[in-house]
Amino acid sequence: MKSTKLMLPAAITIAGLALSGNALAQNWKLATGDAAGGTQYELATKFAELIEEKTGGETTADIFPNSQLGSEQDTVNNASMGMLDLSIVAINNITPFSPTVGVLTLPYVIQNAEDAKKLTQGDIGKQLTENTIRDAGVRILGWAYSGCRRLTNSAKAVEKPADLDGLVIRVPKNEIMIAAYQAWGINPNPLAWSETFTALQQGVVDGQDNPYITIDAMKFYEVQDHVTDSCYIFSLEPLIMGEGQFQSLDPEMQEAVLAAGQEATEHSYDYLIETEDSIKKKLVDEHGMTITQPANDEKEWIEQATQIWPQFYDSIGGKEKLDEALQALGREPAPAG
Repeated sequence: MKSTKLMLPAAITIAGLALSGNALAQNWKLATGDAAGGTQYELATKFAELIEEKTGGETTADIFPNSQLGSEQDTVNNASMGMLDLSIVAINNITPFSPTVGVLTLPYVIQNAEDAKKLTQGDIGKQLTENTIRDAGVRILGWAYSGCRRLTNSAKAVEKPADLDGLVIRVPKNEIMIAAYQAWGINPNPLAWSETFTALQQGVVDGQDNPYITIDAMKFYEVQDHVTDSCYIFSLEPLIMGEGQFQSLDPEMQEAVLAAGQEATEHSYDYLIETEDSIKKKLVDEHGMTITQPANDEKEWIEQATQIWPQFYDSIGGKEKLDEALQALGREPAPAG
């Protein structure tokens, strides 16, 4: 299965460069898909604080959470065309525009926060930033580290893939994530993020997967009872700016934007490490969720889901790109296609 790359308008760069030549003394709009309280909002808040500090108060950023300015994929388009200043989106919403980023979303490539930091902050992350500029017309300025995506549902405890039988699980409209669930024996329901809570509430779908921090911020505990402590994908959420807008900034302002993005990224990692355990405990103690450990250290989940890797070698730029990521993590090369 090959990933389908979304085509962006050819006038991206022109539109971006048509913006004012200097971004000082202005107020930026920063969109996030998640509600206030999640890692997207934390990254946004820190970036806004830093950019105001680094520009002596001449540039500020207002945050618009909960997809107020459109779906996450809409904001990628809008940023690329210079219609939106900044956005933070789930990485799976960048992948359709720049498929090589999909290497970070293949199941079980990233297995913990340290893996995520190593890949995004190393050579792999630099390559992917260049690719998103080339393919999508947006520049990744920073990353929110949200944690492992945990399966939740309203029906039963799920320990092994066979337990998914009979459940309807929501996934993003992302080919890799859909294929992972198909490898576990079910056909998931691809839904936009903005439709997810309502679909869970109305019983259109039984479950979804997201990090503990997102489960809490989005109040999924109101409509979900069970959590599987799984880690098939680590949720990364890049902070993006249209490349045309970035190039319109003077060198000093570019430096300030990049520095704010890097410092906000470091803050996001620390925030995850400091808060995830307490949020997990709160979901159980205060909201009554039941957490189930995957059977056999997740062995069945891993064996079945990693079988889809070869389907996506072409879209991520070749098997060698996955091997580079695995090598950076000290692991064995991927199986042949």
